[in-house]
Amino acid sequence: MKREEKYKLRFDEMSKIEKQLKEEGYSMIAGVDEVGRGPLAGPVVAAAVVLSDDFDLIEINDSKKLSEKKREELFPLIKEKSVAYAIGMVSPEIIDEINILEATKIAMRGAVLNLNEKLKENGVGGIDMLLIDALTLDNMPMEQKGIIKGDAKSISIAAASVLAKVTRDRLMMEYDSEYPGYGFASNKGYGTKAHYEGIEKQGICPIHRRSFLKKRGQR
Repeated sequence: MKREEKYKLRFDEMSKIEKQLKEEGYSMIAGVDEVGRGPLAGPVVAAAVVLSDDFDLIEINDSKKLSEKKREELFPLIKEKSVAYAIGMVSPEIIDEINILEATKIAMRGAVLNLNEKLKENGVGGIDMLLIDALTLDNMPMEQKGIIKGDAKSISIAAASVLAKVTRDRLMMEYDSEYPGYGFASNKGYGTKAHYEGIEKQGICPIHRRSFLKKRGQR
């Protein structure tokens, strides 16, 4: 089987949830995902996106299964082929205050509510269904489904995962210039050997998650 045929089969499989919901009468179906729950530094970032009916990027997949080059290629195309999208972000300070799970939910909620406002401003009505990777959110003004491993099962969630991943990776590369010596451009804040060596030599910087480092006996 040719590569393009494999992509098309995967794309069709990942489109089934959205197609079923549209047959049930839903029109503004938003995919939601986050990136950055595990790193020692930087924010947690969420994205929410409603894809257009002609969305046809057959190479879409869970961002973790795509190369950095492919994510960068898909990033502007996803934005072009979306009805609208939005980003939510929560800082390391807030993560330390309330824990990473609650911070993740706040980032997701921010992305969703921002997207909902954009849709209403565009005159197309608000979100009527959320598809979220693994989680559900409290007190949201629309229906929602939490889908385990949703970034591999839903094109909307997969698209959101790429938007969130590229947004956060670019931000961490900017932080590498602001806080050199930790390898943020390459490790994106995750706990690599080079990152830990940087902490040992320089101590922590303002974007480190102190609650994460305390678990490892570092201050």
